[in-house]
Amino acid sequence: MAAAAAGDAESVAALLSAGAPWHELDEDGCCAGEYASGSGHVEVVRQLLDWAERATYRDGQLVDAEGEAVMMTWEAPLMREHARILCAAKGRAARVLNVGFGLGIIDGYIAELAPARHTIVEAHPDVLAHMAARGWTHRPGVSVVPGRWQDVIADLGPFDGVFFDTYGEYAEDMREFHAHLPRLLSPGGVYSFFNGLCPDNIFFNMVQGEVVKLELARRVQGGEGLGLETQYRAMPMDTSDGSIWKGIRNRYWHLPVYMVPTCTLKA
Repeated sequence: MAAAAAGDAESVAALLSAGAPWHELDEDGCCAGEYASGSGHVEVVRQLLDWAERATYRDGQLVDAEGEAVMMTWEAPLMREHARILCAAKGRAARVLNVGFGLGIIDGYIAELAPARHTIVEAHPDVLAHMAARGWTHRPGVSVVPGRWQDVIADLGPFDGVFFDTYGEYAEDMREFHAHLPRLLSPGGVYSFFNGLCPDNIFFNMVQGEVVKLELARRVQGGEGLGLETQYRAMPMDTSDGSIWKGIRNRYWHLPVYMVPTCTLKA
């Protein structure tokens, strides 16, 4: 934590290489990335993000360099529902954006619905290589945009459906993405995201969901606000079977239900 707060990139690199977890929290509940970001050390923030983004595929799982799960196949039912939400209004005429390919679960379901335009933003080199090997870069109607969303988002849009599911980023990154939604979405367009907020406490998950709801609707300084109306639907989600998490360092979902968000831009 001290090295990150001080902006000491060399020490941070040494600690990461020695096995120090990039996401470890101190007694105040803060991680190295938060200290680096709060102190304005952009190089160290990028260093930590790059480390977090290293991904490896194995059967039914996408894991980072430390064995932490990025995405797993148990998410398939909820990703099917997210895909349905994104394409519901416009059907085959829909223009859909997904930020964060992962295992490609939601993109597979989106492809089944055959929207008019299907855009995928993905930054991880290993994931991009996997996408190319699976033929995603040559699918009709599909456009793969390599790079961090922060670097490419200004050139994209509008869309009728937008999904956000990135790994190794922080709440502020999500808020930054949300600021683009009024431009990215067409009038009446729908936004959804992987709702992994506080995944070990249902009450806190609901509280954080309400915070996001307020942020998406709020008026912002110098503008008219984001103008999205958000609803959540409870979807049963049982991941209690220990075999699901075999080989994974930390279980990232503990709740019996998943609150599916549907956020609609006022027409």
